Amino acid sequence: MKTYLECIPCFMQQALKAGKISAKDDKQIKHIFDEVGKIIPSFSMEYTPAEYGAEVYKIISEITGVKDPYKQIKDDSIKDAKKLIPYLKYVISKSDNRLLTAVRIAIAGNIIDFGVNETFSLKDDIEKILVQDFAISDFNYFKSAVKSAKTILYIGDNAGETVFDKLLIEELGNKKIIYVVREIPIINDAIYEDAVNSGLSEVSEIISSGVKAPGTILTQCNKEFLNLFKSSDLVISKGQGNYEGLSDVKRPLFFLLKAKCEVIAKDLNVKKNDIIIKGINLA
Repeated sequence: MKTYLECIPCFMQQALKAGKISAKDDKQIKHIFDEVGKIIPSFSMEYTPAEYGAEVYKIISEITGVKDPYKQIKDDSIKDAKKLIPYLKYVISKSDNRLLTAVRIAIAGNIIDFGVNETFSLKDDIEKILVQDFAISDFNYFKSAVKSAKTILYIGDNAGETVFDKLLIEELGNKKIIYVVREIPIINDAIYEDAVNSGLSEVSEIISSGVKAPGTILTQCNKEFLNLFKSSDLVISKGQGNYEGLSDVKRPLFFLLKAKCEVIAKDLNVKKNDIIIKGINLA
């Protein structure tokens, strides 16, 4: 997915949010703005928003000296998500379609995104999504792909929703699951530590994609990830950042996400806040 003009002010807004968390004063935040502004003329609109994001957060880290400004927020998100596990397991157990319900819950967890959302009600959003119609639903293809797959590459997104990814993984059956995280802290995206804290090591092997961006950019991924991306029977991509980086790839995969911004909604030809299970290259 290319970068849209609407993404540029969003980058500045994200810089402000992260600056308020990690900068020591307004002068340092202004410095962040100055440096982010300098990179805008040099970026092609053909780049993905995730590539822009990597540069923005690199600037923030270099100026503030804070490598993981969202660490406490991530820890709190995981803790809050874990509190809902008994309720969500009950919901899945009573469902007529356990896999579909687990997919809905995993997508609902995608609301935990501090690059987009300032406030949200996690339990309320889950309850809405449990009954919300899909704007795009390739669930039947997804179910078939899960059934036939022996190895599944599951590309994670934000810390906190990682807890709900575990619930979905538990419904995928007896498969080899590889769960993918970012190489370094960026926004509230999950890194290895966050995945372990979410319990994902109990149901999957956890690896880093090697990416230092808020999305999966294949040209920046390590060899281990690229080999698995090519060879896995099924690839599941969670969230907006991974959609930005992978929407034009040539291999079959499934996107699970909520369209939390107008740009993503426009690219998918859906409305903001719609939920999506979209398969590509399925033929």
